Amino acid sequence: MRARIGAEATRAKGWLAAHRWLLARRSTQFGVLALFLAGPHLGYWIVKGNLSYSLTLGVLPLADPYVLMQSLMAGHSPERNAIVGAAVVLVAYFLVGGRAYCAWVCPVNVVTDTAHWLRARVGVPGGAGISRSTRYWILAMTLAVASTTGSIAWELVNPVSMLHRGIIFEIGAGWTVIGAVFLLDLFVAGRAWCGRLCPVGAFYSVVALCSPLRIAAVRRDRCNDCADCYAVCPEPLVIRPALKGGDDGIGPVILSPLCTNCGRCIDVCPTDVFAFASRFSKGAAHDQVHRDSPGSTGARPVAAGVGTAARAERADAAWSQRR
Repeated sequence: MRARIGAEATRAKGWLAAHRWLLARRSTQFGVLALFLAGPHLGYWIVKGNLSYSLTLGVLPLADPYVLMQSLMAGHSPERNAIVGAAVVLVAYFLVGGRAYCAWVCPVNVVTDTAHWLRARVGVPGGAGISRSTRYWILAMTLAVASTTGSIAWELVNPVSMLHRGIIFEIGAGWTVIGAVFLLDLFVAGRAWCGRLCPVGAFYSVVALCSPLRIAAVRRDRCNDCADCYAVCPEPLVIRPALKGGDDGIGPVILSPLCTNCGRCIDVCPTDVFAFASRFSKGAAHDQVHRDSPGSTGARPVAAGVGTAARAERADAAWSQRR
């Protein structure tokens, strides 16, 4: 039977080291919620507002650039603070990888991760064939609806906004939508909402097109083909079998804008192949791994002796199944 994903990393590095980025993410997500809850529930108004617009310490405005874009498409004239706040958020997420929002801040991520965990434990079979490009069609649709109706209609049913408002202001109806998202991910298709439908993630993937902070396989010569990184990744295809090489131009830095920079591939790797790095460190990492071949221009294969043939085949199969 296939060992539990991350079990080898836990044995090799210890439980804490094999879950450090997951724990960091959860701490950040709940920490952000705590800042918003401190005002209405404890009277400490560090942050006023919600994820759509907030004011920190009465000075720093933060606004959702996706909401601002819908507002502009609807023909509204946003206030100066909203424009400044959206610019601050855009720059911040550009620097850390746009979809870091999905993994490190979005409260729905906790819901969908829980559904994914339960789906694996219960062994829910199969899943609906929802195209991963659907989220971009929904993104375009939300902007089109804003343009034609003159309202930010999507925010009325956006699960991200509804969950955040529901937690802060105890709006009961929003939990119905969150329950639907949970059941969708549990029974219809794994990672259905975040990986196939959510226009917020689609928007931030555009922001991440040239983001400098990336994850890189800086020690890919250590890869033992366990395939845990492929299995745990919430976005299939961002990690491809480049770890075993092939002169296909795929380098050790994960440049896909769909990568959420969640760090789970770092956690579950028993040989510490992955690390956070700069997108511009591709050449340096390539030289580090293949310093014996300074003339190489592509990703050369990792030594054939690394891992067994069976493990290599399993890694290829894991990648193919997640396409």
